[in-house]
Amino acid sequence: MYIKNSFSAVLLLLNIGLCAQTSTQNTDDLQFLKYNNPDLVVDLGVGLWAWPLPIDYDNDGDMDLVVSSQGRPFNGVYLFENTSGDEKPVFAKPKWLHKSVKDIQLTYHNDQPVFSGPGVIYTDFLKSYTKKKKKVFDIDIIKKEINGRSRFNQWKHVDYDNDGDLDVIVGIDEWGDYGWDNAFNSHGQWTMGPLHGYVYLIENVDGEYVNRGRLKDQYGKTIDVYGAPTPNMADFDGDGDLDLICGEFLDKLIYFENIGTRENPIFKEGQYVYNNQGIVKMDLEMIIPVAVDWNKDGHVDLIVGDEDGRVAYIKNTGEIRNGMPQFENPYYFQQEADNVKFGVLVTPVSVDWDNDGDEDLIVGNSAGRFAFIENLGIYDGAPRWAKPKTLEVEGEEIRIMAGYNGSIQGPAEQKWGYTTLSVSDWNNDGKLDLIVNSIFGEVVWYENIGTKEKAVLAKPKPVLVDWKSTDVPKPFWVWWTPKPSSLVTQWRTTPFTMDWNKDGWNDLIMMDTAGYLVYFERDAKSVGKLLKEPQRIFYSVNESAFDQKHAVVDSLAGLLRLNAKQHGQSGRRKFTIGDWNGDGKNDIIVNSKNATVLEFVRAKKGLNYYQNQDPVAALVLAGHDTSPTLVNWHNSKYKDLLIGAEDGHFYYLKNPKNNE
Repeated sequence: MYIKNSFSAVLLLLNIGLCAQTSTQNTDDLQFLKYNNPDLVVDLGVGLWAWPLPIDYDNDGDMDLVVSSQGRPFNGVYLFENTSGDEKPVFAKPKWLHKSVKDIQLTYHNDQPVFSGPGVIYTDFLKSYTKKKKKVFDIDIIKKEINGRSRFNQWKHVDYDNDGDLDVIVGIDEWGDYGWDNAFNSHGQWTMGPLHGYVYLIENVDGEYVNRGRLKDQYGKTIDVYGAPTPNMADFDGDGDLDLICGEFLDKLIYFENIGTRENPIFKEGQYVYNNQGIVKMDLEMIIPVAVDWNKDGHVDLIVGDEDGRVAYIKNTGEIRNGMPQFENPYYFQQEADNVKFGVLVTPVSVDWDNDGDEDLIVGNSAGRFAFIENLGIYDGAPRWAKPKTLEVEGEEIRIMAGYNGSIQGPAEQKWGYTTLSVSDWNNDGKLDLIVNSIFGEVVWYENIGTKEKAVLAKPKPVLVDWKSTDVPKPFWVWWTPKPSSLVTQWRTTPFTMDWNKDGWNDLIMMDTAGYLVYFERDAKSVGKLLKEPQRIFYSVNESAFDQKHAVVDSLAGLLRLNAKQHGQSGRRKFTIGDWNGDGKNDIIVNSKNATVLEFVRAKKGLNYYQNQDPVAALVLAGHDTSPTLVNWHNSKYKDLLIGAEDGHFYYLKNPKNNE
């Protein structure tokens, strides 16, 4: 394969999570960034996607948390021990037990835990995990009824009809009507269908399992929630029969009251679980509820996992109001601080935010938030970190979210924001501001109207460009019209700011609407301090044979194009610029399976040429993408590297030149 005139194949090199690649560094070089703060308490969390399994793991009489987490690299089944016995304990640091188990589910039958997966019961899960299992039903019988792909296949065992044996309820989602990508019309209306989430009954008839089809409500209407149903049958209202509570792909819980009998359930039309404060909502999407009497008060509670690895306790108060069991709002469990973490798809920038002489972290994440993680100084040879503090405007937490039609991938992504950022003095007043891109692809900035030591952020303003045309450029798949002079480009890609031309004004370097890396110049002569129109000044000199297995780039002498894909597969490139190899020139470090250095080679006639190197380490951090930043926490001669990963953790790599 040969590509003569562009850098499009860098897309293939930088594709994440595909296959093993060679590396110039040892896997052990990448290390978790630790809080290094023994007395700190933070949100309990695994990596990406928390599937909770609440159980008294150590048989000491209190409830512990076992949590399965998929994704990379914080993959596994983890134990969080309850060492105090409290209803809302501070759990111990996580202990890895086993590799993650996809679609693992837990139910309780006669107060005994039943662990299951698609089509099977795991008969000795806490000791042998998936090695010992009993097949109960052919999963293909269910899956063949599903239109399109399915992401959730959740099997739970319950005595549905009170005949003394365990039946199966299956929660499975269906994406065929939804499609996935690029289906908004020019008015922002989704032209495809909704997500579906169905619940099947597989009845145990004298040891033979019979598919009874999809459950229906009292009116004969198929129970159908918005994806990821995660069904739970328990006596939530305390009347002696089993009700049904489902989750969904978004953030809410749906209650189907059993208005029939214990032997013959009839489900009332579903309604969202609510209390006197409104609908009970989780903070994020892709929620996984598990029914259990957590506090052993006789009322069945819900333990719910979030997409970002956190786990919440939704307490059943035992009160019934208008037929609805009253649950408290989610309480997110806490743990002893271990690895620094902030959500998932975390995007760090290392900078002295509080002007105290050391570099802190300002970070974004998939939930659309930003946080200040303060560097408290060096202890035992490493920085000690404070708990993440979310950034605010006028007393309200900043949270950028797609809403119904802000994500090119549809309304199922309405609670995601995918914030990525730079920190620099954008208006030359001597204070650090935030320059931000997100799920929208619109670049904005938050002015610091406070002080150098204590930032106070104003409401966001657009980063402006002196476009020569009245038609503001945008990716052709963006359905909405940008405001005059605004900057709208590919989503989820870094807006990197630096004084590129060394004239005293910070410029902007980022991907344009076609995925090329471009330079937006700004100087004192720019009209109203607007950015000038972008210039494609970044080139590659790679001339080696292409081999996808080892991700060696093809003949790529041409423009630096970080992503040639469109729609939902566009953008997704995070990078930083700085001197990595110690030659005094600015390299470009781009997300890959961890991070890949595009080493500066030469500048000629205003154009800049780069040579692609191998990934900096062997450890695969990425399932979607990573986000690199250069750091100097030890006053070293050369800057080290910090990589924000999909699992929400940070991975530190000492610059090998600092070992010379």
